[in-house]
Amino acid sequence: MLKVKDTLRATVHLGFDGRVFKAYHGPKAEERFENEVRVLKHLEARGCNFVPRLLEADRAHLKIITTNCGTRVEHLDEKRTKELFAELEKFGVRHDDPDVRNVTYRFSDGRFCLIDFEFATILPESKPT
Repeated sequence: MLKVKDTLRATVHLGFDGRVFKAYHGPKAEERFENEVRVLKHLEARGCNFVPRLLEADRAHLKIITTNCGTRVEHLDEKRTKELFAELEKFGVRHDDPDVRNVTYRFSDGRFCLIDFEFATILPESKPT
């Protein structure tokens, strides 16, 4: 496995099979784990196709396994970055860390994707009129 992120809050490995393994640690690790699991399930239920799919969640060890959404993007203009994060809100989620470090590029379909939902917020559902 290839380590792609190692910070005070999380360690992320990319498996040779393409899966992404994320372990939470540091302050509020359990809360961040629960939030990311909840947000990813919400986005999958709403058919959002530009975020990772949650494959496994291990509460006992605070680890998740997701699909891979491509390679990290090094440069993206501010306008396009804002458009991507605004598009996410159409699926009822505000990312709350809208930085280019949370954008990937999926070569298989030429799609920019968003990752890292530890701090994301599920927006209140619109009330029917």
